[in-house]
Amino acid sequence: MSLARIFSAVVAIILALGMILVGGWYFTAGVAVLVFLGQQEYFALVRAKGIAPAAKTTLFVSQVLLVIANLSPLGLADAVMPIAGTCICFYLLFQPKLASIADISSSILGLFYGGYLPSYWVRLRSLEQSAVSNLPLGGYFPTQFPNFEDLPAGLTITLLAFFCIWAADIGAYFFGKFFGKTRLSNISPKKTVEGAVFGVLASVTVGVFGSWALEWGGFPLTGLALGLMIGITSLLGDLTESMMKRDAGVKDSGQLIPGHGGILDRADSYVFTAPLVFYFVTLLLPLLPS
Repeated sequence: MSLARIFSAVVAIILALGMILVGGWYFTAGVAVLVFLGQQEYFALVRAKGIAPAAKTTLFVSQVLLVIANLSPLGLADAVMPIAGTCICFYLLFQPKLASIADISSSILGLFYGGYLPSYWVRLRSLEQSAVSNLPLGGYFPTQFPNFEDLPAGLTITLLAFFCIWAADIGAYFFGKFFGKTRLSNISPKKTVEGAVFGVLASVTVGVFGSWALEWGGFPLTGLALGLMIGITSLLGDLTESMMKRDAGVKDSGQLIPGHGGILDRADSYVFTAPLVFYFVTLLLPLLPS
């Protein structure tokens, strides 16, 4: 790995941990910046295919969606989603040039993939945040080294989800690099079956350890299920972004991050993961005996 790649990864991890720890509007603002930059890269891929999406409208309604996700983590954002889609269609409907099906569908996908799904990270981190907030703008910072059970659920589960994703990415990269022999998919030729399997196992290991540390009901099955789900969905997110890049005929979605490419190249593993983790925690875990 190049020094630029290592340095960029370290900086990104430090920033991510800081955002997750503080939470509140600070975390929402960080996600909003990433969503804005990621959607810019997505729309660049779309335009490379000769499609004219409603980029500005989609960017705006996606930011509104993130604000609503912070204010009401348990559901109001779901009501905003169809309204935002309607606004996009109205915008395209009254353009001087007749919009195509591709223009409409790529705009809606930009909203869903680039705005709605990432909003679940804001919802997840916002769980129980208001009860422990001790900083302006809904932020939180522990005044002493706390026990896991003293931390807000949104903080602990967001950290656990990120650790599972990092374990999956790092495990798949290094194991695939040194031991991988079987190509996983033509979409991403460098990925191997061996690397993918080891990445999922690494995610499962972190998930099981996290469920033990957080004293979840159903241990160790709940941790195994979470780690397996995150490991698989992070891999699918990676392949989905690779598929879009291949269709657009580009190697990287951008050049913003030295040694890594664009925002989408680094955030692809997180897109599909957030909603599954959110509903795992809010719907499944409360049903299990502690």
